[in-house]
Amino acid sequence: MKRKLRMGMVGGGNDAFIGAVHRIAAFMDGKIELVCGTFSIDREVSLQSGRDLFVPENRVYESYQEMIEAESKLPDGERMDFVTIVTPNFLHFGPAKLALESGFDVVVEKPMTVSLEEALDLKETVERTGKTLCLTHTYSGYPMIKQAKAMVKEGHFGKVRKIVVEYPQGWLSRMTEREGNAGAAWRADPKRSGKSLVMGDIGTHAAHLAEYVSGLKITELSADLTTFVEGRLLDDDGSVLLHFENGAKGVLMASQISAGEENAVRIRIYGEKGGLEWANEDPNNLIIKMLDQPRQYYRTGNAYAAPFTLSSFATHNTRVPAGHPEGLLESFANIYRNFALTVSAKRNGETPSAEAQDFPNVYDGVRGMAFIETVVKSNESNEKWTKFVI
Repeated sequence: MKRKLRMGMVGGGNDAFIGAVHRIAAFMDGKIELVCGTFSIDREVSLQSGRDLFVPENRVYESYQEMIEAESKLPDGERMDFVTIVTPNFLHFGPAKLALESGFDVVVEKPMTVSLEEALDLKETVERTGKTLCLTHTYSGYPMIKQAKAMVKEGHFGKVRKIVVEYPQGWLSRMTEREGNAGAAWRADPKRSGKSLVMGDIGTHAAHLAEYVSGLKITELSADLTTFVEGRLLDDDGSVLLHFENGAKGVLMASQISAGEENAVRIRIYGEKGGLEWANEDPNNLIIKMLDQPRQYYRTGNAYAAPFTLSSFATHNTRVPAGHPEGLLESFANIYRNFALTVSAKRNGETPSAEAQDFPNVYDGVRGMAFIETVVKSNESNEKWTKFVI
């Protein structure tokens, strides 16, 4: 395409945090522009948000239904190309389904929906319409996560035996949802968040990262969920034992009451010959640990000689020279760029490259919802293992 993709936004107004992050990421490569939106359920907030973002007032809509209907009627040269949905969980499914059925591609925050039933409905809708849905599992966009995935796939470590993934936070160590924190309030509300707080909010990130890097699917699990903060309606801490399809075993920990922690995502994978380690708080480093060898450090942006050459997926998602930090915004932007490249290629009748198509999609969204529901079921069950079935 010889123009930018035109984005509409549902949510993400001045009274929200994540909307600004999405816009920064979407605009970073100059491939996307914002043309319309319904930015808040508060009409005045939505209008002011539109003004601040230089969106024409006649394209700041009162609802997602009005926006999708009105944009559908505009000429091809004016209407939005896709919708980004950055609302609380319970408002993901409606706008995503309507947008897809109206001919628009979709970017949506995770988890994709509030139920597995809704997720399967969206999967069917994507398959029926042929449109593209991107799910923003941000951590999969880091260059060294791409490198880790490539090395596992190439058999660098031998058969995978053990996967350990963790996501500790501390921001919900007290009743933050009753202290005026709007983000905490909706996340802790089962009517707006879904069946689980900790697993829906961050556990799905950990589960996706485990499956993405290892290339293996979870087949069954055993979960223990706890609500530590008295009076909270949903769980705020969880531990899960995992079985994977090749016989590998795993441990997943997600916690929002780990006082003092920020966003300490970390994954370790061990095979027959060695293993790897990556941490979100030091994202430029991928640590390789082989039997009978010194530790090796792969660093983002380096042009290593063979046999240490970085994979095409890592280099495709690297933006700056070695030594410069590539963080959350760049990782987020990699997902948007790959989505934009894929959508543009499809509109041109071309096949997107494998690197461009490497972003979380509707199938990851289905697995995320299946993970949440299986964890909740396991926690409520007396069975040792609960099958992970979609």
